[in-house]
Amino acid sequence: MSLLTADQVAKRFGGVQALNDVSFSIAPGETLGLVGESGCGKTTTGRLVLRAIEPTAGRIAFEGEDITALRARGLLPFRRKAQIVFQGPYASLNPRMTVGRMVGEPILVHRLADRHDVPGRVAGLLEMVGLLPEHAARYPHELSGGQRQRVGIARALAVGPRLIVADEAVSALDVSVRAQILNLLVALRERLGLAYLFVSHDLGVIRFVSHRVAVMYLGRLAEVGPAAELFRRPLHPYTQALLAAIPTIGDGTSSIFDQRERLLEGELPSPIDLPRGCRFVSRCPHRMARCREVEPPLQAVAPGHVVACHLYGEGNSHKGETA
Repeated sequence: MSLLTADQVAKRFGGVQALNDVSFSIAPGETLGLVGESGCGKTTTGRLVLRAIEPTAGRIAFEGEDITALRARGLLPFRRKAQIVFQGPYASLNPRMTVGRMVGEPILVHRLADRHDVPGRVAGLLEMVGLLPEHAARYPHELSGGQRQRVGIARALAVGPRLIVADEAVSALDVSVRAQILNLLVALRERLGLAYLFVSHDLGVIRFVSHRVAVMYLGRLAEVGPAAELFRRPLHPYTQALLAAIPTIGDGTSSIFDQRERLLEGELPSPIDLPRGCRFVSRCPHRMARCREVEPPLQAVAPGHVVACHLYGEGNSHKGETA
């Protein structure tokens, strides 16, 4: 059974359709990487999963329970099971609170231990994320960026969650520190059986941590599949363009793509005035006449691999004719 299931979830902010008909699932202990350009709806998806914001339509179930139907009192048990690690390791920490107080606060809120037992629980959590017990007495400004993010991870782990939404959790860190935090997150996943929704624009990060990958474009999923298969054989033209944009060493001839053919042209359409038909039609090198009229549904092309593209419709040669 899936730990989390999103079924045709949509979110509108005023006149902007931020998400439309988004469906995916996450199994216990699995990492689903969510990737796409800035503004495509990745962070909105993470916030909806946590019920930090309300969906306009659709259903989100956690452990089989419809969390979109929960009200304030019913949400507290769910908050124990699903936590978040934010992008900014400094902005997400209270500068007036010590590390020990920040990590210990969720334990007290959820009544997981007596007050006199909290310091011991905090010390254990800090050690779990690679910090020393004495870090509990420090304030955020006394820590490095990597240490602050470790504190954010310890705070998320304090209530024993089953799912963590990692929202660009390493993008604000130096490259060497980023690798350390990624290794830590993977180790914690294996040790604690955690599931992650890992939101990032960095394909290298997504490839390293993910079991499956979901590619999002303008609020819709373009492709979802096993990480190894999607990176080896991307199907949607947008996924192909994202992978082609990864810098290569030397003259780039080692790339599996023709860079000139795959790199994106044109500007991202406005979410206020979305194109008719396929949302990628204005930038797609393989667009066909029907792409301008009919929005392609997600359809299975292999076990566990779905794509929203008319190139893979029934009876299509997969080559496409420019319209």
